[in-house]
Amino acid sequence: MDVRRAGERYRGGDPAAGIESLHSFSFGPHYAPDNLRFGALIACNEERLAPGAGFDEHRHSHTEIVTWVVEGELTHRDSTGRTSVIGPGGLQHLSAAGGVRHTERNEGTIPLTFVQMWLAPLEPGGFPAYEAVPALAGSTRYAVPEAGALLHVRRLEARDRTAVPDAPYVYVHVVRGEMLLGGQRLGPGDAARITGGGGLEAEVLRDAELLMWEMGAG
Repeated sequence: MDVRRAGERYRGGDPAAGIESLHSFSFGPHYAPDNLRFGALIACNEERLAPGAGFDEHRHSHTEIVTWVVEGELTHRDSTGRTSVIGPGGLQHLSAAGGVRHTERNEGTIPLTFVQMWLAPLEPGGFPAYEAVPALAGSTRYAVPEAGALLHVRRLEARDRTAVPDAPYVYVHVVRGEMLLGGQRLGPGDAARITGGGGLEAEVLRDAELLMWEMGAG
């Protein structure tokens, strides 16, 4: 188990424009050749947008983009004509496939925080697709078959325990709260990268929200 602390993440974005970004992997101008990906996961960004701030239209291709909204509302528009507004506890999945353009903005009146995760698809090409899930229950699985991955969402109370998936690659991201995992204490923004970790269990110390990726060997 390789634990990466919140304070170790690369800070990006454009603070003057109301955009603060925290990157867990090599990203943009921050090139880290030893931190390009883990399993299918190639990015895990925490984005904080002030009211009125956002990302203007830009292009993606050959990437599965899954976004989890923590606070505020995320307005999404893309070149396929889709528009959605996702609030806390909601998820969106943009399959960029052969290419798509989109915008992401905070058109609300309060700050917006979301966690955006990029995964490499098993096969390139295809046609773009989009799905919005306005609200997920506290114990839910969301499949991204294009990347051979499964996202486990867990909302847990203090003293709860939850099993960590048994898979070639498991990525655990703590959205909020605290827990013990493999003898290590993890807090908000911390992450654990696990290989060959069958039988692991997380013990919640303070009410927590976890995102856990279960990924194959590729």
